Amino acid sequence: MSDFSEDNGGAAGPRRFSVLRSWKTAPYLIGSGTAMMGDNIEHVITYWVLWQKFESPALVGFQLISHWLPFLLLSVYAGSLAERFDCRRLIQIGQIMFMVVSLCWGILFLTDSLQLWQACVLLVIHGLAGCLWGPAEQMMLHDFVDRKELPSAVRLNATFRSLGILFGPVVGSALLLGVGATWGIFINIVFYLPLTIFLIRTPFTGHLRSGGVRTARTTLIQSLRVLIDVRHNRAIVGMLLLAALASTTIGAVLQTAMPVFGDILNPVGGDSDFTYGVLLFAMGAGGVLGGFGLEATGWIKAVPAAAALAAAAMGISSLFFALTSHLWLAVIMLVIAGVSKITAESTEMAIIQLEAPPEIRGRVIGSYATFGPGMQTFSGVTVGVLGTIATIPGAVIIGGTVLAIGAVAIGTYAITGRRNPHAPIAT
Repeated sequence: MSDFSEDNGGAAGPRRFSVLRSWKTAPYLIGSGTAMMGDNIEHVITYWVLWQKFESPALVGFQLISHWLPFLLLSVYAGSLAERFDCRRLIQIGQIMFMVVSLCWGILFLTDSLQLWQACVLLVIHGLAGCLWGPAEQMMLHDFVDRKELPSAVRLNATFRSLGILFGPVVGSALLLGVGATWGIFINIVFYLPLTIFLIRTPFTGHLRSGGVRTARTTLIQSLRVLIDVRHNRAIVGMLLLAALASTTIGAVLQTAMPVFGDILNPVGGDSDFTYGVLLFAMGAGGVLGGFGLEATGWIKAVPAAAALAAAAMGISSLFFALTSHLWLAVIMLVIAGVSKITAESTEMAIIQLEAPPEIRGRVIGSYATFGPGMQTFSGVTVGVLGTIATIPGAVIIGGTVLAIGAVAIGTYAITGRRNPHAPIAT
């Protein structure tokens, strides 16, 4: 059997940390982590500059919309592009877009010529780059390992991305304070280079195991038919619904509301900014520790029940976080929420990858980005409406409760359906 066959029928169990064991694939994870760090560094620097220059609440809202709306509208089409073209090149295009945006920010900062319309254009291009990157990134993982080890690869990729998300704001703040916004954003370009350079050298294309690219063209409208094609697969539909529910109830809501909790949980005589930083770090650390811990133990199988229970745990931990008045307990709940989040998301993506028919895998992956990150476009509505009616902690309590109950219901729906016999799910 070819090394790049679609299935691997060997009886041996999956290796732990399989992608990290080879220098042919380990740099991909490191590059993904540094690129995600660059993404978050750019947010820290540019969002601070934009507020200092324009002091526009409307622009703050546009920052959120421009980042997530491309995922909502174009992820499925980006998945169809990943099916038709070399995924290395699509990822490199996305990374080059990130670098060009950072370069343009730096020039505009250096010349003190930044205007509002220019900021909006750069924010949109940044969002489009992330949308293009996503499906192709996941397709590459399918090339790196066989089916038994795919959940491990998805988990490790999510963990390294979490590392980037965790340390990006730290590095961004250090650059902002150390060298200033202008040189900080120029330096940020370097963080996109490792992944870009690795993709020049790697032989993997995202299509070696599946036997080649799909040649048929797909329009934007036609790409949306993927939801019709998978409607009878309850595992896939269930994971899409779980992703959408988590994004609209807790998703970005918890992070957006964190400054409020920094004030609420701040000890008497303490620094609310420090408390805010501790809370942010706790949830990010939970994601990293959870990713490495799950990979080391192999306790969680890539089955719908595991994804649903993890999503429910995220809802419950968020609920108790919002209810407590003790900082130590809040930190513990956020660590649990971080562990639950990476468990749910990596398990969902592994199921999506394993269950998706090979000929539409890119579009199915894109649909997950639509229902997951894309739905965070509406997180501002969740915070605004529920926060006005029931206060910000009340919004988190409601969101956590709805997520916990909804995850159990969706999990029940997903596991009662018939599995795809050609897609064994195991870790």
